[in-house]
Amino acid sequence: MNIISLAEMSYSKSIEGPLEKLLYGGIEAGGTKFVCAVGTGEGEILRETCIPTRDPKETLRKAISFFNELLGEDPLQAIGIGSFGPLDLNPSSPTYGYITTTPKTNWCNTDLVGEIKETLGLPVAIDTDVNAAALGEYRWGAAKGLETFIYLTIGTGIGGGGMVKGQLLHGLIHPEMGHIPLPHDVDQDGFEGVCSYHGDCFEGLASGPSIAKRWGQSPESLPPDHPAWSLEAKYIGYALAVYVYVLSPERIILGGGVMRQKELFPLIRAELKQVLQGYVRSEAILIDNDDYIVPPKLGDQAGVLGAIALAKVGLEGGSGVSQHASAR
Repeated sequence: MNIISLAEMSYSKSIEGPLEKLLYGGIEAGGTKFVCAVGTGEGEILRETCIPTRDPKETLRKAISFFNELLGEDPLQAIGIGSFGPLDLNPSSPTYGYITTTPKTNWCNTDLVGEIKETLGLPVAIDTDVNAAALGEYRWGAAKGLETFIYLTIGTGIGGGGMVKGQLLHGLIHPEMGHIPLPHDVDQDGFEGVCSYHGDCFEGLASGPSIAKRWGQSPESLPPDHPAWSLEAKYIGYALAVYVYVLSPERIILGGGVMRQKELFPLIRAELKQVLQGYVRSEAILIDNDDYIVPPKLGDQAGVLGAIALAKVGLEGGSGVSQHASAR
């Protein structure tokens, strides 16, 4: 698998040489950056660029320009998008493929699918950024060989996706795992939370911005023995217990900027066992939970590789993606 490392700043990289395989485009549409790539659909990225997320018109123009420059050289089969949300993923809806009521207000009611499909003239598959990352990990990473798992990202926001019996999670809209309510002992933690909708939901208490606001410094600057991490692990442990009870995942993959603090993993594993109190009688949790709660094997590439996989599987109508992510 040929993977190019991401950088935080704008960049454009490519691998030179003749391309003989079918190619697919992928867009990881994040709140701070759009990562656009072209790959073979087999875990191989051949062209890649990173665009800062500005207003929708400017950002989409640059993303479309990246793919337009390649279409004359190497035709693409389809484009896959893994996007921040909330999203309208109902194919029968007049606003299918739109970003809807996002806290990133200048992106509210943005037609991602329509703009890209009409401009490039290609089939477009869309799903949440976390479902796309989950699909990438399912194909080539930490969820390979599993049927039921979740992928959770903890960073600027908190979101979750995953699969149940080999199907990406969808329903009335899509899972919003970052906005579940958690036990909040205000005597221990008087912080009111940062979520603009709910205050002290999971995202409001445990996202990167909540850590920065509560402690007055960025998560990256906090030392490993800072009390922030035991509190963070407690909230994540509460949330994971809910997902274990409801979805019974075979593995939980934790990505995102906050989870780069590697000292969090053993703390979270211990907290989950404490919250479950032995009720879920599985050796995966009780004995081997080092392999139950894991980082993404694809690292920061999970999202864009998953978007490329969305394009391929959506075009083929494969079993790994529900109808909500199929190409139109």
